[in-house]
This record gives sequence, C-alpha cells and structure tokens, in this order.
Amino acid sequence: MSEEVKIKTADEINVMRRACRLVADILDQLGDFIKPDLCTEEIDRFVHAKTLAAGASPSPLGYRGFPKSCCVSINEVVCHGIPSPFVVLKKGDIVNVDVSCYKDGFHGDSSRMYYVGGEEACAPAAVQLVEATKGALYAAIDEVAPGKKLGDIGGAIEEYLAKNNLKYGIVREYTGHGIGRDFHEPPTVLHYGRRSAGLTLKEGMVFTIEPMINVGTYKTVLSKLDKWTVRTADGSLSAQWEHTIAVTKNGCEVLTKSSSF
Repeated sequence: MSEEVKIKTADEINVMRRACRLVADILDQLGDFIKPDLCTEEIDRFVHAKTLAAGASPSPLGYRGFPKSCCVSINEVVCHGIPSPFVVLKKGDIVNVDVSCYKDGFHGDSSRMYYVGGEEACAPAAVQLVEATKGALYAAIDEVAPGKKLGDIGGAIEEYLAKNNLKYGIVREYTGHGIGRDFHEPPTVLHYGRRSAGLTLKEGMVFTIEPMINVGTYKTVLSKLDKWTVRTADGSLSAQWEHTIAVTKNGCEVLTKSSSF
C-alpha cells in the first residue's frame, strides 16, 4: 500500500456519500433487528442481503481472507468478531457491528454499539463505557479541519476520557485508516497520542475514526484459532464507534452520519 494520502475531489466525495449512506442505513435498521437469542450469523445474513439489494458489495467479504460480510464483536471482543451460527446474543450483552460497503467504485465504513435487550438490560459499567466511547469519537471528530494534525485526534480522545475521570485503556494495535477506492488507505489514524504531532490535515482527505476503548488494559489478544477475533487481554469489556470523515474547506463532514448516529 502506497504511503501517499489520496486526496479526493469533490466529485469523488459525492460518489463516496452513496456507499456511506448505505452503511448508515443498514446500521439504522440493525437497531430494530438486534435482540436476545439472535445468532451473529443472522446479523451477517441481514447485512449481506441489504448490501446486495442496494447494488453494492460487502467490503469485508474475502478481504485478506475474512469469511463474512460484517464484523460482530460482543462484550470483551474488541474488533473483527466473525459472525457464527454458534454465537448467540444474550440479554445484557453489548455488541458492535462493523459494516462496510463498496458501491460505485468507493467504500464506506462505520460501526455502532447496540444494547442487547435495551439499555436497561445492561450493567451500568457497560452503559458508561459505550456512551463514553461515543463521546470520545465525537470529541475527536470536532478536531478535524484543514491545518490540524492527525495527533489532535488521538489527543482529543485521551483528553475526553481524562476530563471525565475515566481510566480506560485505549487500544493501540488497531487504528482508523484512510478510505476511498481502496478499503484501507493511508493515513493511519491513532486514537491516542500527542497533539500537534503527525500529518497535517488537508481538504479532500477521507478517513475513519474508530476508537476502541476497554474498561481495563489497552492490551489485546488475537485469536490463535481464527486469526481474526481480537479480545481484551484481561477479559474486560470493550466498545467501539466508527465514522467515515471527509476533511472539508472549513472543517469536516461525517459521511456515515444518520439521524440516529
């Protein structure tokens, strides 16, 4: 993968909106679909069918050998959970679904957290983690504008957690990324670090911000069995929210935004 960041034209970003809006729409619909006793394979089938019906294809399917059309990560699973007929959602679980679609030559990418059985079914510590991770994402998005630095994104996430006296672990091994004609492009977007460091943001850059935040340690463990599923090293809960962001002339546009997220 070339290290050069690909600047998108206004026309290219306009086309990207189609893939991003599809992703947001599918994630909206999952809000009513996800419930206790649902196996994660059913979530994958739902995402796959909705993607194809819209004339798009699932970006993850076959990507570097990934076997499914979306990622479903429950509780201590940080990311890249593989949907399975043998993994069943339980009341009180927190679950992240990561949906990415390829449409009209461009990719869109977003993920959300869902409370299985509703927020009231989940432990207060789980709810606090989920909502804090969403808040951290939006604190980071507020930093995106021409002339700012990539380091301002990670710095804002760290500052948000510190301001709220939350001693969570911010995952380091897995990051945000550029996106466009390729599913993953430069730049790499860290969710921790020092402000005013790194690449200068420019109009036309498009990338994801997707903080993964753990109740306990930031350290993670990759499954030796499937080589994809990432879990917290200490078994603590993890949460993630993700948007695709375009840097605009005066700030940024959240391409995967919907009325609910």
